[in-house]
Amino acid sequence: MPDLPTAPDPIHNCPECSHWLPAGTLACPDCNALIYTQHLGRIAQTAQSLEQEQKFPEAREAWHAAIAWLPPETAQAASVRDRIAAIDARIRSGEDQKSRWTKRLGPLAPAAFFLFKIKSALVFLKFLPSFFIFFGLYWALFGWKFALGFTLSILIHELGHYVAVRRRGLKADLPFFLPGLGAYVRWYNTGVSLPGLAAIALAGPLFGLFAATSCVGLFVLTRQPVFLALANVGAWINLLNLIPALGLDGAQATYVLSRLQRGLLLIACIILFTLMHQWVFLFIAAGMTWRLFTNDAPAAHHTRTFVYFLLLLFTLAAFLQFIPPAAFTR
Repeated sequence: MPDLPTAPDPIHNCPECSHWLPAGTLACPDCNALIYTQHLGRIAQTAQSLEQEQKFPEAREAWHAAIAWLPPETAQAASVRDRIAAIDARIRSGEDQKSRWTKRLGPLAPAAFFLFKIKSALVFLKFLPSFFIFFGLYWALFGWKFALGFTLSILIHELGHYVAVRRRGLKADLPFFLPGLGAYVRWYNTGVSLPGLAAIALAGPLFGLFAATSCVGLFVLTRQPVFLALANVGAWINLLNLIPALGLDGAQATYVLSRLQRGLLLIACIILFTLMHQWVFLFIAAGMTWRLFTNDAPAAHHTRTFVYFLLLLFTLAAFLQFIPPAAFTR
């Protein structure tokens, strides 16, 4: 049985019309509203995540648990029963297909099924070629030392997204590198809240900050100028990712910020540009100006994301201010 959300306390007043309800009531007799909608939503999110991971027996158990919180005659209960029937059909289909292949492959079947189960290795094999092609391009341009450090810095940034996604129980692929452009992590965001989406987005620049800090530490240990160059470039790359446009990390994080918070970030960027004369802050400010007039700003403030964004902004700015770009030999 999968780990399901903890059962809620009994509700004795309808969330919609406040009608008093006896214990065990699942739908309000006055307004027909479902009483345990929030709990059902959490169960559905768990079940959908299990389906994405292709854990169909566990997903079936999760959907079956939802039935207990729905009146049997409702359309929602019928929809859940249909979902369970579809999963049952998929499980039977998989068993039938496995049986057919067992007959076809004969004694080779165990080895074939073992290879199928390690299909994640195929994803890893897609990651490796893109990593080495990306590395090779920058090796040809800037030498192997900078190329290796730069490629690893991009990898660490993307692993920030990967770790944040996996921590939420969602499926994610290993990073895929696009030579000359960057990299991305493909993941499946069913049921993720806007604060969760913001946290996943900002995890990339946060891990990128860790990578830049590591480069500074390596410079202190080795006195190799290439590590200063990597720290400076890493700060630039991660600041560019905070631009709230074009699907960048800053855009995903901004969806949860109110207009006031967007305006405060705009002011912070203007102050940083005035002090440092770095054009990247004008790009972020321009994006925030545009976001002030879009219709996606929530009414409520989300302080945690705002502080997270602001700290990343100022910390990465400090890297540009105190870690100058350095010349290095190939």
